[in-house]
Amino acid sequence: MTVDAHHHVWDLSVRDQDWITGPELQPLRRDFSVADLAPEAHAAGVDRTVLVQTVTVAEETPELLALADAHDLIAGVVGWTDLTRPDITDELARLRELPGGHRLKGIRHQVQGEPDPNWLLRPDVRRGLTAVADAGLVYDLLVLPDQLPAAVEAARSHPHLTLVLDHLGKPPIASGRREPWAASVRSLAALPHTYGKLSGLVTEADRKTWRTADLRPYTDTALDAFGPSRLMFGSDWPVCTLAATYGQVTDTARELTRALDAAERAEVFEGTATRVYGL
Repeated sequence: MTVDAHHHVWDLSVRDQDWITGPELQPLRRDFSVADLAPEAHAAGVDRTVLVQTVTVAEETPELLALADAHDLIAGVVGWTDLTRPDITDELARLRELPGGHRLKGIRHQVQGEPDPNWLLRPDVRRGLTAVADAGLVYDLLVLPDQLPAAVEAARSHPHLTLVLDHLGKPPIASGRREPWAASVRSLAALPHTYGKLSGLVTEADRKTWRTADLRPYTDTALDAFGPSRLMFGSDWPVCTLAATYGQVTDTARELTRALDAAERAEVFEGTATRVYGL
């Protein structure tokens, strides 16, 4: 039993993915559907997934919830809504009343695209984070390494909000540098209501020449900081296909956690995600 706690789908005829620009991302400029994912997931032993938002457009989240309602593979959705809207509490309640609304497990914003490294600390954003916590939802952190200090401060300010660090905060794997990323991750992990995703790492490495050994210092740091019961596996499909197949990503994650015992591996590959997202 394996949970893939982080993947995406999109249909470019429904909505453009305006972040897919330039020749490096060109392979992603096509449709990726649940039907495309399902056989790869099943071949890798994945039986449940968490579908995650990709664009800051209000219409996307209801569409993702409807997909979850139609496909047993999708056990949960991390959607998007504007955290700064005055009626954020009412909007979260509205989303949960939609078809598939019971599958809404979390909210995410592309903080990595915000020019202000302290965006998470703005008063209007903090108010939105409080509403997410009050709704019993998770908040997924999509941040770059230089935004991690603000994420730590936001986490300290919201002790009742469960926060999940996507892609381990995008460590600079291609350069081989670990600091100050590692220190920031340890600071975040010192807060017991924070969690991490072993996801999105192959695309932070050199996408053409990466090896499992290149990722290990970063996953070992996360395992030491969070522990297996606060880490979860995610494929980051289809973005991962820029560097690896779905099967290669899952096999690599299993190799990186081989030193864990069976119970600890079960946490990373099923237990943590199931608990955190209430799957």
